[in-house]
Amino acid sequence: MIPMVDLKGQYQTLKEEIEQGFQETLQNTSFILGPNVQAFENEAADYLQAKHAISCASGTDALHLALLAAGIGEGDEVITTSFTFIATAEAICYVGAIPVYVDIKPDTYNIDPEKIEAAITNKTKAILPVHLFGQPADMDSIMALAEKHNLLVIEDCAQSFGADIKGQMTGSIGLAGCHSFFPSKNLGCYGDGGMVTTNDDEIAEQLRMLRNHGSKVRYYHDIVGYNSRLDELQAVVLRAKLKRLPSYNQERRRAAHTYSRLLAEVVTPPQEDGIGTHVYHQYTLLSDQRDAIMQKLQDNSIGCAIYYPVPLHQQKVFADICKQISLPITEDVASRCMSLPIYPELTDEMVTQVTDVIKSAV
Repeated sequence: MIPMVDLKGQYQTLKEEIEQGFQETLQNTSFILGPNVQAFENEAADYLQAKHAISCASGTDALHLALLAAGIGEGDEVITTSFTFIATAEAICYVGAIPVYVDIKPDTYNIDPEKIEAAITNKTKAILPVHLFGQPADMDSIMALAEKHNLLVIEDCAQSFGADIKGQMTGSIGLAGCHSFFPSKNLGCYGDGGMVTTNDDEIAEQLRMLRNHGSKVRYYHDIVGYNSRLDELQAVVLRAKLKRLPSYNQERRRAAHTYSRLLAEVVTPPQEDGIGTHVYHQYTLLSDQRDAIMQKLQDNSIGCAIYYPVPLHQQKVFADICKQISLPITEDVASRCMSLPIYPELTDEMVTQVTDVIKSAV
């Protein structure tokens, strides 16, 4: 069996370090915003070249709190992509704003900067690009548009931890970057976890209050906040993995490039546009024979999945605001995309096994 991700295998290589960290935490009983959380925030900020890294309870909370801290609220419009996980749009709705969807680029599946300008209105407050599947969005073009129209940019980096654009890490380019540590992510913990990075001191101060009941000093509350703190035990896991992340991402790229070399003649493999370094949170290809390929993979106990079968503008929850929206590239990609197993421990032999099955199906 080849699963979509092998967390058990990875854990075996980290077991001693993680369990020692757990034992130390249980002994010192500093469970909330303890020394590992503080150390992880410092280490993550340094790795991501950001002035501040503020951890929180999930990637969804990271988006929500970042939008709040940026002052985005009732009636504002936020331009984003429809081809993403629903958390991107949920967070916009949480603050009372309206997600405005534009189409994607057919090669990278990321938001198309050329489609953004036409969607800007006098209610537009921000652009929220998603670095989908680990491929950085075209941030040079997006930042230029934002500056031209005086808009904020908040990056959804849930799938791109460790990706960079010309040496600048995703999450350090816009006003804020929002990260997820869901277990299957490139940097994942053993539960939920998230983080916001920013170079803005005021935004960072707001985020620290928002994640902790609106408080800077215990039992003194300046604003209405939330209970959204990264767990100390999760920080132990993240610290162990962060020091290995460059190697993890390099191994993901190795596996992805092997896939692409072996599958180039039978499917449309994911493309790297040269704008940034793709870290392959997912290896997502396109094929008109998707159903046949997935059935053959499942018959051979090989993992596969569709991210995402229904774009957000076609979801029932957004029916009222998306009645007249047509995003042809998004809809075409959603109808033909599928993802293969991808993780650092995936060997070239396993990749060959997967591709042989796909070739037989096609």
